Amino acid sequence: MTALLAPLALADDIEAQAACPIPAVDAGLDPVPLVVDLDRTLLRTNLVHEAILAILRHDALAIFRLLGWLLGGRAAFRRRVLAHPALDVATLPVDETLLADLTVRKASGRMIVLATTLDPALAHRLAQRFSLVDGVITTGDAADSSAARAARLAEQLPQGFDYVGSAGGDLPIWAAARRAIVAEARPDLVETLRALGRPVEKIGAAAASSRARALLKGLRLHQWAKNALVAVPLVLGGRAGEPEAWLAASAAFLALGLIASATYLLNDLWDLPHDRAHWTKRNRPLASGRLSLGLALCAVAVGLTVGLGLAASVRPAVLAGVLAYLALTLAYSLALKRVPMLDALTLGSLFTMRLVIGVAAVAVVWSPWLLTFSMFLFTSLSFAKRHTELRGAVKRMRSGKLSGRGYHTADEPVVLAFGIAAGLASIVIFILYLANEAFRHAALAAPFLLWSFPPILALFMSRVWLLAGRDELNDDPVAFAIRDRTSLGLAGTAAAAFALAAFGVPGIAV
Repeated sequence: MTALLAPLALADDIEAQAACPIPAVDAGLDPVPLVVDLDRTLLRTNLVHEAILAILRHDALAIFRLLGWLLGGRAAFRRRVLAHPALDVATLPVDETLLADLTVRKASGRMIVLATTLDPALAHRLAQRFSLVDGVITTGDAADSSAARAARLAEQLPQGFDYVGSAGGDLPIWAAARRAIVAEARPDLVETLRALGRPVEKIGAAAASSRARALLKGLRLHQWAKNALVAVPLVLGGRAGEPEAWLAASAAFLALGLIASATYLLNDLWDLPHDRAHWTKRNRPLASGRLSLGLALCAVAVGLTVGLGLAASVRPAVLAGVLAYLALTLAYSLALKRVPMLDALTLGSLFTMRLVIGVAAVAVVWSPWLLTFSMFLFTSLSFAKRHTELRGAVKRMRSGKLSGRGYHTADEPVVLAFGIAAGLASIVIFILYLANEAFRHAALAAPFLLWSFPPILALFMSRVWLLAGRDELNDDPVAFAIRDRTSLGLAGTAAAAFALAAFGVPGIAV
């Protein structure tokens, strides 16, 4: 179908676009165009937030330049940010459900028009991503009211229009439209639209429930299982029967969980371009646009504030440990994750710091054997994660560099070797711990049961690396372990042995 409006590249301003003729419509087709909100509906993200993050990724010191731009007013700030070349419009997330619906309507002969408050040049770049689009209408500036934008649409489309939007602020536009189509609508918004006397059609799930699910997934609450490590020093240190020690360890557990969830979101915010280019990570809540950047930043602020407050309430040493954990996590997200081999060692260190925080929380003597064991074990699992990513990359490209990482596809054998070696070293170190330290203290009621750990650990590590070689391992070994029945069985056996070692075997005196 002929374009509704002339390409934006040929139109220097809104008036020039409005003056472009509307093409004739084939007989039998609906002559009323379907107008789709671009920057709040079809695109599942806030472009200003995307641009700010892109600028900061390019140059962290640009924060001072951004603050200077703010002094020129909100409208000027928005124009300057969106005009920055760091913004990559090619990877911005799209509402796939809505796009599929529009594709069906287009195939039936419907005319599709995008409406936006963006600068015409940027709007044109975005519109080029969608072959089904017949034209773009710039409805004014973002500061203009919805009523003003509705009037502009009515002026440029005198034959009428149907409107696809998602925000309550679009009510005046829906009121001017023939039909209201709502993407990811709240129930109250749908009822309000029906009260306007317009036919209402819904596309996709309710926005509130979608956002809540996306936030929960983005927080990665399943990763809190890692924080159970803070309780290990409590048991090995002989304080398992003290309620106050459990209370301190629980507070440290919760503080670490909140800090970790906040840093996961920060990592995903910083790594958006690479996640969107990844074959599985592109489905993450932030990368896919199901979780808004603004809501993620709010969750980060709350998580850091409450988490640090909880850590400080336990004891100063716990706060110091949590701050060190936070600093290393941020260093990893900003730089260390792109340094081959060091990235896996850093992840192993973050796991070990959970043990250190547990030691600080319950004030027991720390064991160098246990901390060394932890370093090798979790470094091995980190290499398993990288190995899985490299295997996936090898399938998709014969050679090249892993997006967002410092690895090349040719590094897979080296990562495999170091990962297996680190796993075997962790088993040997645990045996040395049992032989040299575990039986010298009276902290455990039945320490001989800890000898069940080396074979359990060997079975788990061999399973992880066996499945990694078969491409059956999830990108994240922890996420894999909590869903894998065999791994859960091994973990349950280890937990039972650990509990019996701590509290004793009924009827057996040691």
